[in-house]
This record gives sequence, C-alpha cells and structure tokens, in this order.
Amino acid sequence: MSARRVAITGMEVLAPGGIGTGPFWRLLSEGRTATRAITFFDPAPFRSRVAAEMDFDPEAHGLTPQEARRMDRAAQFAVVAARAAVADSGVDAAALDPHRVGVTLGSAVGATMTLDREYRVVSDGGRLDLVDHDYAVPHLFDAMVPSSFVREVAWAVGAEGPAGMVSTGCTSGIDSVGYAAELIREGSADLMVAGSSDAPISPITMACFDAIKATTPRTDDPATASRPFDATRNGFVLGEGCAVFVLEELEHARRRGAHIYAEIAGYATRSNAYHMTGLRPDGAEMAEAITAALDEAALNPSDIHYVNAHGSGTKQNDRHETAAFKKSLGDHAYRVPVSSIKSMVGHSLGAIGSLEIAASALAMEHGVVPPTANLTTSDPECDLDYVPRTAREQTTDAVLTVGSGFGGFQSAMVLARPDRRGKAAA
Repeated sequence: MSARRVAITGMEVLAPGGIGTGPFWRLLSEGRTATRAITFFDPAPFRSRVAAEMDFDPEAHGLTPQEARRMDRAAQFAVVAARAAVADSGVDAAALDPHRVGVTLGSAVGATMTLDREYRVVSDGGRLDLVDHDYAVPHLFDAMVPSSFVREVAWAVGAEGPAGMVSTGCTSGIDSVGYAAELIREGSADLMVAGSSDAPISPITMACFDAIKATTPRTDDPATASRPFDATRNGFVLGEGCAVFVLEELEHARRRGAHIYAEIAGYATRSNAYHMTGLRPDGAEMAEAITAALDEAALNPSDIHYVNAHGSGTKQNDRHETAAFKKSLGDHAYRVPVSSIKSMVGHSLGAIGSLEIAASALAMEHGVVPPTANLTTSDPECDLDYVPRTAREQTTDAVLTVGSGFGGFQSAMVLARPDRRGKAAA
C-alpha cells in the first residue's frame, strides 16, 4: 500500500512587521524589512543592537490574562497561531476522533524570555549567588520544559493524539512539520497541528551570539542590516515569530472541499557530524538532504521552480548553501530563482523554518517569488539567481525550502501543487 499524501489546509503566521498570514505575505511580496533597533531591553552593552521584533499584545489576540501570565511569549505565539490555523482550515474539530489529532512544535531555545526575566528576579539582578526561589513565578517549571508549548496547543485545539516537541536548532521549524507529515503518511494520525515558535530576543541570547560574532554589528541603519548573499554581509539579524499549519491526508482534504495551500511532497534531514557551528564548504550534507527530499517527492531538480534559502547572512552559511544547491540541483541551480526572507523578518531561530514553509506555500499560491532585500553588491562566491530587492512574478508548481542549524543539522522540504506532483510522479 502506498503512503498517504499530506496536504497543508490551514495556516497562520505571526512575524515581525506582519502579524497574520495576509500582512506577512504583503511584507514579503513588497520587499519591506521589519528590522529595527532593539526596544525590548537596553541593547547598549551588546555588539549587535538590532532585531526583528513583533508588536504583539496577547490579550488583543484572544488570550486571557491568566493564559498570558502562565505562558512564555513563544508559547503565546503558538497558541494564538494554532487556533487561527485550525479556523483557517475549516475543519470540523468536533467531528474528528481527538485521538487521531496530534501536535508537533519546534523551538530552538524554548522559554528563553521567561527564564532570562525570572533569573534576574530571583538573583536580584545577578547579585545573589544563591537565588531566592520565593520570588519566582508559580509556573516557572513550564519555562524549563519546552514541551509545555505542545501541551498548551494540544489543550487549545483539543488534540489527544501524538504530541511532541522537536528541538534541532534552526532546522526545528522544518523538522517539526516534516515529522508531523510522516505521522500522517504512516497512518498514526489523520490531522496534525504543526509548526514552530521562538521568542529569543533577550539579553542572554544577544550575549551568546555576540560571543561567537554570528549576529551583525551593523547598527547605523537597521532596515538594511540583514544582507543574505550580499558581498557586504557580516552576520544575521535576530528575530522572533511563529507559523502553525494544519496538515491532513490529501484525499480527506479533497473530500471535504478544503482549500489546499500545498502538498508536502518530500522531506529529509541530515547531520554533518562535523562541528557545533562550522559548515563544510562543499555543502555535501545539505545537498544530500535536498536529493533525498526530491526522491521522496518523485521530482527532478528541474521540477523545482523556486528555492527558499536558509540565507542567514553569515559568510560561511551563504557560501555553504550556494555549494549545496549546485551539488544537488546541478545546472538547474543557475536557472532557478532563490531568495531569503530572513532579509526582511530576521532569523527567528527554531521558528524560521516554519515561516519559510509558509512563505514557500504562499509563493506558489500567489505566483510570486519574494525577494532578497538589501542584496545590492554581488559576491563571486554566491553566483546564483538570488532575486534581489524586488519580488518576481512566476508561476510555481514546486518549491524547495531548506534549513541549516547549529549542531550540524541540515533539512530540506519540497512543497508542490498536488495535481502537478501527481503528473510528475506518474
């Protein structure tokens, strides 16, 4: 028996400059950037002082004061997005067997903002070596276990089936959705609420990335600080955000007349087993993940009409990724448009992979390839078609989206129009 096919039928995005799927897509298609000087705390002590922040009010987005008090900011994002994604899917949750509905979420750094804030409280601003637990909030344990995000979403959508948290660094957002799709393919679930959320803009995160010089020190013009594939790039811009999807078996979606954003046609992940933060220059592991995802989708490299790149804006990542595309796509790598949305919404760590899945599906739906903002100076080592500054109209039947994470994680996913994929696989 062939594996079941998986469709995306619901979606919600919370992103800097665009809370909601519609505003998110308008930001990307217009090539606007959402990076700014950090306002969440005083960034003066740090090397990098810009970020892509969200103006998010939990109560304005339907959370009660009790929910907002209990949950970390990233968990708040996930619950708000999950409720909206289920509503967007039009699925009748009451008609489903709750034991066949599951949740998978990704997060790279969990409840960082809560932990940072509460440590400052219980340590009296870092002055106490032995912290005073009497000052801690009663729900602090939830901040220690990122799986609390999954629990909150499962409660919110009434899911009693498979539940899991995926934390594979910056590929978490692809891997959580890929894992959910596999659960549907193998028959372990009929519907999955899947995505990722991270809210890492805090002093501890900025200090960590400052130490390894991964984030940009460019502070004079925040809107142009993120420059993937540009010769003047010098690090990424930290961001925050969340994207959640409803996945279901394709034929079930068709029978109920659901709107289908895309089919998850292929997914694969690899590890380079090489270095915590370093990348091999030949991009072999990412190339292997891309090839495996294409094989699962039964598509050729030439069937890919757009590549949504990891495109972090660090020197080594952009070189590594360029090599991986050439190795896996061959000559087609020079013909297919590539872009990085991190140039506009920053790098939200574990969440960005899901935001990029959303951007890829919307690019197919609207027939538009979003641009790479701030790409003005060509780099001989990054010599592909990186769609600079302005969106490009293009009919797109299949999209490749990829991610690269600290620890050596390399993941790839292929999204396709279900009818187009059926013809290619025939």
